[in-house]
Amino acid sequence: MTDTPKFEVIDRRKRKAEEEERESQSAPAPEPVAAPTEPPAGPRLVVNENVREAEPEEPGDEPGMAPAPTAEESRQQRSAYEAAALRLDELVRAQNPAMGPQPPVTFEHLVQQFYVSAMIQMGAGTQEGQRPRVDILGAKQTIDLMGVLEEKTRGSLSEAEERTLQTVLFEVRMAFLELTNMITLQGMQPPAPPPPGKR
Repeated sequence: MTDTPKFEVIDRRKRKAEEEERESQSAPAPEPVAAPTEPPAGPRLVVNENVREAEPEEPGDEPGMAPAPTAEESRQQRSAYEAAALRLDELVRAQNPAMGPQPPVTFEHLVQQFYVSAMIQMGAGTQEGQRPRVDILGAKQTIDLMGVLEEKTRGSLSEAEERTLQTVLFEVRMAFLELTNMITLQGMQPPAPPPPGKR
C-alpha cells in the first residue's frame, strides 16, 4: 500500500444540472433550506485507495474523464471570459491613459511564447556576472511541445505562420544541441587540477 494520496475529479456541470433539476421539481412555496452537509465541489483528496473509477459517460469516453462541455456551456464560458478580459483591459487603461488597446493574440504570439520559454530554460537572459540557471529537461519539453504544435497544425497555417514556426523551431533546436554538446563535453573532461601553490 502506497502513502501517495490520490485525487478525484468532480464534474461540477453534472452537479449543477442535478441542482437545477431539483429546483425545478420543488414546490413553488419558498422553504428555509438547511446548510448543505456534503463537501464543496471541486478536487478533493481521496485517502482510500480502493476507490472505484467512474464509469464512462459515453461509449468512447475514457474512464475517469469528465465529459466535454456542451456547445452552450462553451458559449457561456467564452462570453463570460471575454467580458472579464474587457473589464481588465479597461482597468489597465484607466491606470495608464497613454496605453492604447492591446492587439489581439495571434499564432505568432503563441510561437513567441514557446520560444521565450525555451530560451530562458536554456539560460538565455541571465544578467551579466550571474551564473545561468539551466533547466535542460524543461527546455526539451518546451521544444517537444513546439514539435507537437507543428505536427497538429500542418497544412492549416498561412505561409507566414509556417515560416515563423519553422524558423523558431530551428533556432531552439540548434540552441539545445549546442547546450547539450557543452554539457556532454564538460561531463567527459577530468576535473581541473588545483592552481600551483594552493593545496
